[in-house]
Parts: sequence; C-alpha cells; structure tokens
Amino acid sequence: MIQAQLFRLRALIVLAALIVTFSLLSPAFLAPANLTILVKHVAMNAILAVGMTFVILSGGIDLSVGSVAGLAGIVAGGLIHTGLVLRSFGVVVYFHTWLVVIIALAVGALVGAVNGLLISRLAVAPFIATLGTLYVARGAALLVSSGETFPNLAGRAELGNTGFGTLGAGTLLGLPVPIWLMLAFTVAGMIVAERTPFGRRVYAVGGNERAAELSGVRVAWIKFAVYVISGVSAAMVGIVIAAQLAAAHPATGETFELNAIAAVVLGGTSLMGGRGSVGGTVIGAFVIGVLADGLILLGVSAFWQIVIKGFVIVLAVILDQMQQKYSRRAAAALRS
Repeated sequence: MIQAQLFRLRALIVLAALIVTFSLLSPAFLAPANLTILVKHVAMNAILAVGMTFVILSGGIDLSVGSVAGLAGIVAGGLIHTGLVLRSFGVVVYFHTWLVVIIALAVGALVGAVNGLLISRLAVAPFIATLGTLYVARGAALLVSSGETFPNLAGRAELGNTGFGTLGAGTLLGLPVPIWLMLAFTVAGMIVAERTPFGRRVYAVGGNERAAELSGVRVAWIKFAVYVISGVSAAMVGIVIAAQLAAAHPATGETFELNAIAAVVLGGTSLMGGRGSVGGTVIGAFVIGVLADGLILLGVSAFWQIVIKGFVIVLAVILDQMQQKYSRRAAAALRS
C-alpha cells in the first residue's frame, strides 16, 4: 500500500526534492522575482500539457502542438499588425483585440479538428496524423508571415486593437496574467477530466477502446474532441507568447511538443492511455521548470541541461512501467 502511494506521488516527491536542493545550492532560487519568472515559464508548458493530457489519456499523441502554437501566434500577430487584407475589395479589416484572440483560438481548434477527423474517421495512426499536421501548421505559419516576424503588436487605439500585450505581460491582483491562465486551464481540465461524463469516457477509451465502444461510448467523438481541446490549449500558448514578446515569429513553439509530453509522463499519465490526471501533469510541468531554472542558476552548461532533462524523462517512463507491473501483481494477488 505504501509502495503504491509512493509511485502515485513520485512527481510531487521529485518536485519537493528539487526545490529543497536548489534552494540550498542557490540563495537566489527562492527570491520572489525568480519564482515569478519561473512560474510564468512553467505556465506555458502547463497550459500546453493540460490539452496533451486529454489526448494521451485517450490513448493518442499530439506532435503538432508546438506548430499550432506558432501558427496561432502568427495569426494573432498578423491580424493586429497588418489586419485582414481583402485585396478583391481594396480594404484592410482590423479586428478588436478579443476577437483576434478568439480567431487565433479557432485556428488552433481547426487544426485539432483536422487531427481528430484523420484519427477518428480515417483511422490514421495518431503519430502519423499529428506529424503531418506539425509540418502543415508550421508551413502555414511561414506562408502567412512570409517567414518574417510581425513586430510591435501594441496595436492602435483608433483601430480598437490595443491591449494585446496584457495577455503576456499584464498582471491581475498582483499575479501575472499567464499564471491566471494556467490556473484557469488547470482547474477547468481537472473538472472536465474528473467530474464530467466526458472525462470518464476519455479514461474509458484510453483504458480499453473496444470495451468502451461496446458500452455505448461514442469513441470517434471522444477522439475528435480531445484533439480539439489540445489544439485550443496550444493556440492559447502561442497567443500568450506573442503577447509577451509583443512580436510574433513563425518559429515559435519548436520542440514545445516534447516538453508537453515530458510533463504529462512525469506527472504519472500512462502513454498507453486510461491512467493519469491533469493535476499530476501540472506537477510534472513544474518539475521540468524547476529543474531548468535551477540548473541555469547553478551555471550548468545548456548542453548538459538537455542531457539531464532527457535522463529525467527516461527515468519517469521506467518508473511508470514499474508502477504498472506493481499494479498488475497487486491485482493478481488480490484475485488469488
């Protein structure tokens, strides 16, 4: 019983150990300014990973989230910087800032919907489908921007598109807006996953797709929906990053999918689907963020940081396999 509890709490134990270690090795680690920067960085990966959690819980994978983030950021940046150019009518349309955000989120949802249709209706393997949309979304971002950056996204008051930077650099009740967004996505994700019929069906599909289908679960719809959720989460990350930088670059989000998957795995979600939690994923995102921040403060080489991060991810997968074996043995012992 104690062993099983330790397995379930492994991400939290590792996080606590990292915080204690880095606070002892570097007095600057617990400085309020450093903690604020740390949590803001974690927020991006956490939001992305919340959407990824639903996909992996259903037994899938989404490699396109980094490219979707880049595409959404470029769409938002382009609409603010140059507007929607309607050459046939000889006019340029500028949208209100919040409408720009909604359009960019809709772009993420659209890419997620394409992934969902390919996987649920055309039976394309998730790895292949999302690898394809990774390239399509990245290429679309380059086409929209002609490979260039959209700078100076402050907007103009007479066009009603100012205030975009608030999403990335603003504060609310003393906390940066990205942290509030992380909290909102985390709470919403936990409620949907743990308190709604949809969440229970996601677990059912990931645990045993055939059994779920026989019990009346609309498996195709569940698969479609989780990729839409992932697309919206990725788009929000791209929007926030563009708002933080006051500029949108088509290369934004490269390798983000790897960090998101790592956070999900570190948080205890099984890559086979059917087991895990949104809360665990957010803890996993903090493990990655604290590890990266602490290594930087200690002056560890960026090359070694990559090596250490890879080692931690492999270790997390090994622990996950050990947990599954332990669970099977415990279940067999109870039956006997």
